[in-house]
Amino acid sequence: MIYHRISDWNDAYSNGAHIAGGNAWPERWVEPARVYRERMLSADRAELGVRYGDRARNVYDLFVPAQKPCGLVVFVHGGYWQSLDNSYWSHLSQGCVAHGYAVAMPGYTLCPDVHIGDIVLEIGQAITSVASRFEGPVHLAGHSAGGHLVSRMVSSTSPLAPDVRARIGTTVSISGVHDLRPLMHTNLNECLRITSQEAQHESPALLEPGPDTRLFCWVGGNERGEFLRQNALLANIWAGLGAQTGAYAEPDRHHFNVLDGLLDPDHPMTRILLG
Repeated sequence: MIYHRISDWNDAYSNGAHIAGGNAWPERWVEPARVYRERMLSADRAELGVRYGDRARNVYDLFVPAQKPCGLVVFVHGGYWQSLDNSYWSHLSQGCVAHGYAVAMPGYTLCPDVHIGDIVLEIGQAITSVASRFEGPVHLAGHSAGGHLVSRMVSSTSPLAPDVRARIGTTVSISGVHDLRPLMHTNLNECLRITSQEAQHESPALLEPGPDTRLFCWVGGNERGEFLRQNALLANIWAGLGAQTGAYAEPDRHHFNVLDGLLDPDHPMTRILLG
């Protein structure tokens, strides 16, 4: 019998250091995102910096198809709740927009200015605001910290009002962090300030799924072991609590290029999200 124990939690949650050329991200996304925004703006199919709340970062960017949208996708960015903004990922709207969906990408206040629980409330506010503008289903996707945040939206303690929550179709958590407790052992917590109480309240893996939850957890097959574990963890637990779940580790993908699937209307990730 072989036992495993993590001795270096900082290394376990470090992504770029274990990817060849990993220091190219997230800057590698900046130019394609900018080009996409400019193209959509010139076609009058984008709105940037739409306000949903009072704080400075409480804005979302919106990208729409040429025809009336058949529904809404909300993509929530990552950055360990403490860095980046929604502008890095604009181009990832392409696959869903091609299927006739509007895509909203909200920003949110970063730690340490707020706690993770406050960010959860902000994302709920953003989804509520943009969903009021569109008919049809609302699908959620998020990457890394964003995977945590969209999973929280469909948990039993979701901040969404029942009428908004009832519209949520599929949630896809991409490389999501679903149990916050391990992060308390990392240097990240100097900024995140996660307490045991907050970890219990805000970890989807420690909560029950809300009614009619359909959750798919997707991760790159070459990611760190902790991200592979976190990916399988939530799908496994919530399946036992009555949710419809699935989990997949995409071969030859790492923590950053795993998102490329959203660029392609025919990629299984996009199909599952809109299914």
